[in-house]
Amino acid sequence: MHQALTGALHLYLVTDQASLRGRTLTDVLLSAVQGGVSCVQLREKALATRDFVALALTVRNLLAPLGVPLVINDRLDVALACGAQGVHLGQSDMPVALARQLLPPEVFIGLSVENLDDVARAAGQPVDYLGISPVYATPTKTDTAPPWGLAGVRQVRALTALPLVAIGGIHHGNAAELLQAGADGLAVVSAICSAPDPGQAAQSFTEIFKSQRLP
Repeated sequence: MHQALTGALHLYLVTDQASLRGRTLTDVLLSAVQGGVSCVQLREKALATRDFVALALTVRNLLAPLGVPLVINDRLDVALACGAQGVHLGQSDMPVALARQLLPPEVFIGLSVENLDDVARAAGQPVDYLGISPVYATPTKTDTAPPWGLAGVRQVRALTALPLVAIGGIHHGNAAELLQAGADGLAVVSAICSAPDPGQAAQSFTEIFKSQRLP
């Protein structure tokens, strides 16, 4: 599963409604996917459950024909309700082992790791990829652990064979060095969601992957 999943995780868009500059989420997502986004995580901390499910179903129906997996942040109930392909969990969310019991076997699970202890614990858990969070300080999340930096990405890469997705403060200027340090995927929020042309912004990231000889 790792090899196929790694390709899907390359350009990993995390949604942020506040960053859309007044555009609709579906318009931004369509443009971004056309530009090369390969995975979308729906992160909606403030939405009521019914609204979150309705939005998730809309996004799922948009992405499914395009072959782009939908990942739900935190909420297993929403993931199950909309038939999402993945769930992303943080260190304070539901334990991974319990999530694995509740989810269908084909639904993949990602886990955020904020320090080396988290990485060590993840080794014994049914996790499909790790989110290295945050790589750099970022304005979209203020409640995060100290940034990993490039050295941290290299440390995690040396400790695990799992696919690694870097998140936090990622933009076109630091993408290549993160891939060189061992990240398999880049999770991007404002660099695509807030871009004047989300499709062009995604295309620029895609070109960086190609320059690093990553398909």
